[in-house]
Amino acid sequence: GFNWILLFEAYRYTSVAAATLAYYMAPVIIIFAAAFLFREKLTLQKVLCSAAALIGMALVSGIFDAGFSGSKELIGIGFGLAAAVLYASVVLMNKKLGDIPAYEKTILQLASAAVVILPYSLLTENISAASFDLGQIGMLVLVGILHTGIAYALYFGSLEKVSAQNAAILSYIDPISAVLLSAFFLGEPMGTMQIIGAVLVLGASILIDNPIRKRK
Repeated sequence: GFNWILLFEAYRYTSVAAATLAYYMAPVIIIFAAAFLFREKLTLQKVLCSAAALIGMALVSGIFDAGFSGSKELIGIGFGLAAAVLYASVVLMNKKLGDIPAYEKTILQLASAAVVILPYSLLTENISAASFDLGQIGMLVLVGILHTGIAYALYFGSLEKVSAQNAAILSYIDPISAVLLSAFFLGEPMGTMQIIGAVLVLGASILIDNPIRKRK
């Protein structure tokens, strides 16, 4: 819950590009933390893949085009980095709770997040001014059930079968898929830098768990 709160507070103080890039420092935190917490091997290949994915994420986010507009940006980046630490802790704790079924973990964690976010929303938003039609309610229900509930259950379930480091790198596919889908379905432009960034992220995701061996 606080992870989401900090992320959306980051959007208030800085650009979406800067906040998203700060937030996606979480996989880097996970990769190094997993080496100590779970004794997962930290190879040069994994380090290089994580660096390539982070550079790719920076290119996709458009941070080099958006730039920074002032000291207020640092507050937003700070919120984004704090959210990244909490996001990393979610992955690491769920990896530790591997013996609990995915759907049980999902229900308990999303319910706990709702308990945190509900009072925050009531204090910071003008709920009385909100209005919803039937179509909007249907989309909210769809997002809540399919894109949040089921998606989280699949994610938490997958942590039982892959290493925390691999899960961290694969999470970079999230923003990449958003860029690709917006280009194909919404007709939004995709520049050269974004294409290079997408290739770096996808390449890192493929190579991190496929050892590169020299030919005999």
